[in-house]
Amino acid sequence: MTSVDTLGWLALPLALLGGVIRTATPFIFVSLGECITERSGRINLGLEGNLVLGAMCAYAASYLSGSPWIGVLAAGLVGLLFSALHGLLCSVRRVNDTAAGISLLILGTGLAFFAGKPFIEPQAPQLPNIPLGSWSSLPQVRAALDVNPLFFIGIAAAFALHVFFRSTGLGLMVRTVGDTEDGARALGFPVIPTRILATMAGGFMAGIGGSFLSLSYPGSWSEGLSSGQGIMAVALVIFARWNPLRALGASILFGAAGAIGPALQGIGVTGYYYLFNAAPYLLTLVVLIVSSSPARPSADVPGELKLNR
Repeated sequence: MTSVDTLGWLALPLALLGGVIRTATPFIFVSLGECITERSGRINLGLEGNLVLGAMCAYAASYLSGSPWIGVLAAGLVGLLFSALHGLLCSVRRVNDTAAGISLLILGTGLAFFAGKPFIEPQAPQLPNIPLGSWSSLPQVRAALDVNPLFFIGIAAAFALHVFFRSTGLGLMVRTVGDTEDGARALGFPVIPTRILATMAGGFMAGIGGSFLSLSYPGSWSEGLSSGQGIMAVALVIFARWNPLRALGASILFGAAGAIGPALQGIGVTGYYYLFNAAPYLLTLVVLIVSSSPARPSADVPGELKLNR
């Protein structure tokens, strides 16, 4: 009797649940990072470079140190430093955020591919999972509920950012800088340092998201590790209306779209596999079309993002 026959109708939901948790985790970190950056009135399209560079550095640091958590920290720090470059560049008059971000995306991926060549073959220590399904005797249930701790850290970070933006003075300062630069200066807020720090915080989050790719799922370092999550995160943040909790929900939605193909393949449905794998990209396209509609309310958009800078 096959595993699908044993589980019956539970086979697909279990496969989908496990896939959602794995696929959504990097989306959570990258989208929260972009949410921080855009709340300050700046766009960072280079987070895909942070993601790939963070994945490489996490794998290298884990391999060299023997500790995957040192790898996670290294990925976050590299993402922070790389985004500091973006923040400084965009602080120069007449430098366009979008152009700088795309340039750094190419630079980050190129650096990762070049520096990561010695680490393609070696096996680095992986992040330990939390076996929430240990109560079950079915391997499919245990696999679906074998959750990486970064998933829960991402959820906690989303709630922490929600409180930060709504209930703290620093959060108010970031939102004010993102809504009106002139108003922030009138209140005495340091506009440029705030944006640089927000961009660095966003890069730190994206770097941690990259560490999940190389130290958990798929759990290796290769040049084709990322599938454009950093770029899709920009559309995801727009869809979430720059709200961390909505970004969390949108990340799970995008994760579900990415998990459909592998989940169906896991239960033996192999037809149209590549079509199902395109679901996240189709969803990104739909989100961008809907978000750019004139009928879409723009009240939640940070004011500085409406300006052509």
